[in-house]
Amino acid sequence: MPHAPQFRIGLVQTSCSLDPNENLVKTEQHIRQAAAQGAQVICTQELFRSRYFCREENHDNFSLAEPIPGPSTESLGALARELGVVIVASLFERRAAGLYHNTVAVLSTDGNVMGMYRKMHIPDDPLYYEKFYFTPGDLGFVNFDTPFGRIGVLICWDQWYPEAARLTALAGANVLFYPTAIGWHPGEKAEFGAAQLDAWQTIQRSHAIANGVYVAAANRVGFEGPPKANPADTGIEFWGSSFICDPFGRVLAQASTDKEEVLVADCDPAKVDETRLHWPFLRDRRIDAYGPIVNRWRDQ
Repeated sequence: MPHAPQFRIGLVQTSCSLDPNENLVKTEQHIRQAAAQGAQVICTQELFRSRYFCREENHDNFSLAEPIPGPSTESLGALARELGVVIVASLFERRAAGLYHNTVAVLSTDGNVMGMYRKMHIPDDPLYYEKFYFTPGDLGFVNFDTPFGRIGVLICWDQWYPEAARLTALAGANVLFYPTAIGWHPGEKAEFGAAQLDAWQTIQRSHAIANGVYVAAANRVGFEGPPKANPADTGIEFWGSSFICDPFGRVLAQASTDKEEVLVADCDPAKVDETRLHWPFLRDRRIDAYGPIVNRWRDQ
């Protein structure tokens, strides 16, 4: 049986200003660069239209949300249609009054929204107050059959959960995209920064290895400082380091920690088949014994 053809994926890594329109224009420029390098499925960083507003709990920030379809999908859809590419766009979704999600819209080559994924795991940590803003996703772990290949999408905090990667991969995806916004607290960077960055990449490379899929993580860069009204907010230095790895976890492309960049790499479904043939982790899964995984904890 012939393999599906290979396709090229791209990631956009930028800093963000206070102006959503400026961020949209910049991201579209980088998408054009990725397409010029042959990328056919191009992923933005998490919540690319704004600075990372979840550093504080502020009701004014809900004004940044928009419906899907909406202004961003209209603009990006026109770009996808013009370039003949698929765009994986991370947006702050206003689903209804009082109901908001951290959502990815997948725009196909015809410019239409072919589907959405809503972030399932919602963090609540210092400077990452996402539970204030986002309702947990209710679409499950989904795949998208793009004109170029089958992909899965997860979002940032999802990347720490092997269950999310496994369920998305089991639906047939050849590549898992992770739009991301993660960085260092300035007071922690000297002591813990290197280990935090290494853990972030290691867990995602492990998803590639365990599932025999490509993994592509797009992160933002730049220091985003504290709101004037919140002296407890020290700001976040987003560490960039966007990367693409193959089904055995080998890094094919990686960005810097502090520069705006575009990454591209080829995704070859034949490599997925080859890796799974020689490392048959899916074959040897004991699905008859995994029932307790749905429990919060196993008390002894």
